Amino acid sequence: MRAIKLNGSGGPEAMVLADAPDPVPGHGEVLIEVAAAGVNRADTMQRQGLYPPPPGASEIIGLEVSGVIAELGDGVRDWQVGDRVCALLSGGGYAEKVVAPATQLLPVPAGLDLGAAAGLPEVAATVWSNLVMTAGLRSGQLLLIHGGGSGIGTHAIQVARSLGARVAVTAGSADKLARCKDLGASVLINYREDDFVAAVQAEGGADVILDNMGAAYLSRNVDALANFGRLAIIGMQGGVNGELNVAALLRKWGTVHATNVRNRPVTGHGSKAEIIAEVRGNLWPLVADGSIVPVIHAEVPIAEASEAHRLLESSEAFGKVVLRVRDL
Repeated sequence: MRAIKLNGSGGPEAMVLADAPDPVPGHGEVLIEVAAAGVNRADTMQRQGLYPPPPGASEIIGLEVSGVIAELGDGVRDWQVGDRVCALLSGGGYAEKVVAPATQLLPVPAGLDLGAAAGLPEVAATVWSNLVMTAGLRSGQLLLIHGGGSGIGTHAIQVARSLGARVAVTAGSADKLARCKDLGASVLINYREDDFVAAVQAEGGADVILDNMGAAYLSRNVDALANFGRLAIIGMQGGVNGELNVAALLRKWGTVHATNVRNRPVTGHGSKAEIIAEVRGNLWPLVADGSIVPVIHAEVPIAEASEAHRLLESSEAFGKVVLRVRDL
């Protein structure tokens, strides 16, 4: 097969399209002929040598794909060859073929393009596991999303809206904020001009904050929390070492959670299988009926993966960037 390989680590130019061995499905796995692969910040970090794959995972970049099942491994009963699926991965997505645990598959709803479907598994798993399974976001509560125009942000706005929550977002331009409003956000904060803490406190504080910045926003996020607020940290774009004012957190009876999806176990408590089951049962019906839609900024041929990374890192994208591998 053809796949994107890394020629060392560094900038987008480190990625090259080359031959790679075909993967073989093991027990409980399926082989997928890949139509498209989602592009994520985690991919850019792996390219830079900052986020290695978990032990045993493919060294090939890529945490989500869409395509068609080509082969079933031993023990797979609930899927058939020819099924249109999208899959959550620990690696291997930037390729013509990939293996995935059957427990990490989602059916592609009728009428949904495979390119758009490739941009769903990672954001759906991240958003649902953090907002609902961990932070317990409920109707009437206020959610603050940092990076409302990102792939995670555009999905989280729609999920929160479907739960009946109010949504505040930060973004770096009036255009992105307007598009976030169209998706359901009601408190719009330009982080280049406005103080998000003051803006959220004016709304009574955030019950839940979904944060991709990490260290840079840690103390200010605590200030922005409402009483009993929950801070969910999912990224480190603002660094890894921050100062936490424990007294401020105690005064609000607040909690701080830091999670990722990639390094979770395949099965068991807190696993990827558990998350995908929750997503399929609770979120996927909303995707199927069009209540929640994938927001795709651009679809780039896999041979131009370096350009897809440059686009994502430029912060110009609104929503997801996906790599088109082939038409299926």
